[in-house]
Amino acid sequence: MSYSGFSSLSQSTSRSTSTGAAASASSTHSSIQERMGAPKLNADAIMPPPDPLQRIPPTAKVIAIGTSTGGTQALEVILPKLKKSCAGLVIVQHMPEKFTGSFASRLNSLCEIEVREARNQDRVEPGLALIAPGGRHMLLRRNGMQYYVEVLQGPLINRHRPSVDMLFRSVACAAGRNAVGYILTGMGDDGARGLREMYDVGAKTFAQNESSCVVFGMPKEAISHGATRDILPLDQIAASISQFR
Repeated sequence: MSYSGFSSLSQSTSRSTSTGAAASASSTHSSIQERMGAPKLNADAIMPPPDPLQRIPPTAKVIAIGTSTGGTQALEVILPKLKKSCAGLVIVQHMPEKFTGSFASRLNSLCEIEVREARNQDRVEPGLALIAPGGRHMLLRRNGMQYYVEVLQGPLINRHRPSVDMLFRSVACAAGRNAVGYILTGMGDDGARGLREMYDVGAKTFAQNESSCVVFGMPKEAISHGATRDILPLDQIAASISQFR
């Protein structure tokens, strides 16, 4: 390639990179503005709470994880330790739109299991972790003995989209005692009520301990809501997940 051609390519790449960075910054700014101006709706805005009398037949286990501040580092500790035989995982990490895809790709490169950004109607399968897309809620659904995810827009829940409470409520409704929930490091209270709903329908629930959290807000709120009695340090969570099938 001639120097002039290389120069044109470099300028084009530079403009493309600058445009992409600007678009990402604009998306993040818009997300923050939307959250600041939004009323604090709870999960009732999208779906009703679980029926305490529901009877869900035994199925394979489903692992649900919710996290926020410090969660990217926590997931990089947990997921690479899991084997392909582990139960399917559904994960909400508070993150703006356009960032979750690259985050999932990075985790996938570090892990034995498959990690990817969730798509609507994706099946939940052993050895697969689905991460909710930024700017979308992710709900667990069940068809017979098979679980899948629904990815949808919807209003902000607890001023978040995706919302941990929204995921956990859907897990309580779809899987009941077949589910296992983990609430990890994060600011605020998103996920506390949803984890309590999982606990109330018989799911096993866990919270990350204070000393290993970047921010103890979400686990602390879950514990104060009576959502779990089992509190684990970060370095024991992968082993805990691995015991469930």
